[in-house]
Amino acid sequence: MTRLLSAALTAAALTALFAQPTTAEPFTAKLMASLDRLDDPRVSPDGKYVLYDLRTVDFGANKSAHALWLLDLKTKATRKLAISQGGTSSGRWGADGNIYFISSRSGTAQVYRTGVKGEKAVQVTHAELDVGAFKLSPDSKTLVISQTVFPDCKDIACTVERNKAKETQKTTGVVYDRVFVRHWDEWADGTRNHLYALHLNAQGIAEGAPIALMADFDGDAPTKPFGGDGDFDISPDSKTLVFSAKIAGKSEPWTTNFDLWQVPLDGSKAPVDLTPTNPAWDAAPAFSPDGKWLAYSAMKRPGFEADRFGLMLRNVATGETHEVAPNWDHSAEGAQWSHDGKRILVASDDIGQHKVFSIDPMNGKVSALTGQGHVGGFDQTPKGLVFAQDTLTSPAQLYVQPFGGKATRLTHLNADKLKDVPMGAPEQFSFTGWNGETVHGYVVKPAGYQPGKKYPVALLIHGGPQGSMANNFHYRWNAQVYAGAGYAAVMIDFHGSTGYGQAFTDSISQHWGDRPLEDLQKGWSYALDKYDFLDGKRACALGGSYGGFMVNWIAGNWSAPFKCLVSHDGVFDSRGMGYATEELWFDEWERGGTVYDVPQNYERFNPINHVKAWDKPILFVQGGRDYRIPLDQAIGAFTIAQRRGVESKLLYFPDENHWVLKPQNSVQWHDEVLSWLNTHTK
Repeated sequence: MTRLLSAALTAAALTALFAQPTTAEPFTAKLMASLDRLDDPRVSPDGKYVLYDLRTVDFGANKSAHALWLLDLKTKATRKLAISQGGTSSGRWGADGNIYFISSRSGTAQVYRTGVKGEKAVQVTHAELDVGAFKLSPDSKTLVISQTVFPDCKDIACTVERNKAKETQKTTGVVYDRVFVRHWDEWADGTRNHLYALHLNAQGIAEGAPIALMADFDGDAPTKPFGGDGDFDISPDSKTLVFSAKIAGKSEPWTTNFDLWQVPLDGSKAPVDLTPTNPAWDAAPAFSPDGKWLAYSAMKRPGFEADRFGLMLRNVATGETHEVAPNWDHSAEGAQWSHDGKRILVASDDIGQHKVFSIDPMNGKVSALTGQGHVGGFDQTPKGLVFAQDTLTSPAQLYVQPFGGKATRLTHLNADKLKDVPMGAPEQFSFTGWNGETVHGYVVKPAGYQPGKKYPVALLIHGGPQGSMANNFHYRWNAQVYAGAGYAAVMIDFHGSTGYGQAFTDSISQHWGDRPLEDLQKGWSYALDKYDFLDGKRACALGGSYGGFMVNWIAGNWSAPFKCLVSHDGVFDSRGMGYATEELWFDEWERGGTVYDVPQNYERFNPINHVKAWDKPILFVQGGRDYRIPLDQAIGAFTIAQRRGVESKLLYFPDENHWVLKPQNSVQWHDEVLSWLNTHTK
């Protein structure tokens, strides 16, 4: 019936368009898992082309592949680069106009180069280990790469030999004398991500021994587990590298003290700490085009991973540093200088959207450049922006927008797959929540909504908890999957969510079970009163991570409105989490201290203390490789539910982490969850 909608459509237009009855096939989890995903747009130095990553799925084979595509900004034509055969990632333009990327076609991950035509690839690196992130120097004479090495090794050969020795040893025991023992979804093996400089010869091929830029450095750059080339930058004169990293030592799991480190690209000196006076997080360095300034993001409170990232400016010559736009109550992500150096572009959450903002480094004036929707990646043309943007009704598409102008859509990905597929119409609402403050949320109508009809409801509770259930096309908690199954979805950005000012975000710490619960209760009541199509007597509450905690908390404190509950990788025993989770700084900040110093804080909002009140059917989901919220949390909750005779199930994925990522596992997840909802909301 409908095609994907522009974010510019008004709520009224959306309602009219989506209100038409339809017999078309609904949006399903399998369709979602099969969609092509666009990401990481990069504009060529001459401003003529956009390079982007496109992920495609072979659902039958249960795997995905990445390819590089090129869009001509003049003709709007797109084409897949032939060199993508065999898989590609991290496509980047060099100042020389060539495209650099990573591929494992040789057996290990190496950097390759191709021209705009993308027909043939030249292997640039022949490293003995896999290459991770990389960045080409402005003069195209040096390539900085990351490799995973043993930090006490004096050269790469030492790491290679140790890896070979591990493969042949007969014993399996591992001895640890410090934590992390495990992090996110991997067990610690003593290696670190380190940066190396490679000289490029006249043919642009790396030659000679790699220059260690982090010799004996006890830390990772890029950071683990989600770091990339945004963690380091090269000065315009191609002489200096600045990277963000944390000294691990014995305190790695309970400190957020990432600093910026400066090192010459020739490796002649050891890294120097540029931000030793800030005990909190310093990240994302970016040199100005003239090399006189270094922009970066910095938190102020050590130990708090959701603190506001202020935009900092450092005079490269004098070291003098100040914050730009200190009164702008947003968190600045991924600073990017304009080509003329007159503005700094950052991304930030903003009242249910994720926008690009322009900041004047001279006077701190801030202007929003994009509007409704979620910008996942952006780059600059000579006159404006190219960005990837998704919404509650559309997966990511490319847009071009002149500074001060309107956005024009460039791509129509998945048009064939989504043709005539009905989408549920979203509407943002607000109400008075905890402390008399305004709280926002979204309601998404069922696909094929018919006025006068009532529909069962899925209350979707976001994780973080410092996150947002916003105007985006989420691939794990997608409201359209529920809309396609005949449900209305309600999502509330309770106190603690991001995009509403730092005080709003701060308010959840040490208040996991009261303030956000009050917002959920008031938001639920408001939504039922405002939207007569919501059938409050046929509703289930679902959430993951902190959302899973909240579902476990709701089970013992507010289960009356719901027919069933779904807790994905949720905290069940807050005290046990304080001992078993890996990033201890998180729990210690959220509870106001360590589990042994303030055990009462861990017990205050502990779901395990309220299991006697559990009486609603509850489905638990858990990944075996989730070390953020370990397996015992779900097993304990399921065991107690079974012991008490509460109708319950446990869905266990031994090969998934905190997220369910494999295509067929994702579909199984949704099939089980929707079956659970269907059973209990008939």
